[in-house]
Amino acid sequence: MRKTPRQARSRQMVDRIVAAGRDVLVSDGYDAFSTNRVAAAAGVSPGSVYQYFPDKAAIVDVVVDRYWDDVAEKVAAALADRIGTFGPAMVRDTADALIAALEDDPAVLRVVAEELPISRNRDRLTVLERRVRDLVATFLAARPETSHRPDPAVTAWVVVIALEQLAVRWVLDQPPVTRDQLVEEILALVSGYLSFGDR
Repeated sequence: MRKTPRQARSRQMVDRIVAAGRDVLVSDGYDAFSTNRVAAAAGVSPGSVYQYFPDKAAIVDVVVDRYWDDVAEKVAAALADRIGTFGPAMVRDTADALIAALEDDPAVLRVVAEELPISRNRDRLTVLERRVRDLVATFLAARPETSHRPDPAVTAWVVVIALEQLAVRWVLDQPPVTRDQLVEEILALVSGYLSFGDR
């Protein structure tokens, strides 16, 4: 962002531009995204947009950052609430929280997953994955009896990537699988992998 908004009116202007940026990104797609379209959607002049954003990439960055921050907050909160009771309930609640977070704005998820260049999205997704993975790895390392897997960091990576990919594809592809069925399948997958289903 070019200029940090300090006054309430400036913050409202930035929020308005970002909201318009989100709408243009969803309606027109990444390739057709432009500052002029964002300005028109926000009902402001292009000059007002350029006061805060040097180019269209900066607007896209804020839209995508806010999207992933929201998803990360919801998933990390669900995981943190259950971290003391690692097992089926934690897996179920975390999977459910991830699916719910992704379902909140499937239009942005589609653009992020299918239209943005990988270089514009990879770092943000990695931050989300790392945040959740670190929580899981820390717990697995502290309580080795919860899994027969030899390396908590590797185990956490596998679980997080599998859960993320299944949830994203379910939201975007809308297969003939109910949400409850998906959560139960994720639970079976993770339980089998960690072997806590045998206890």
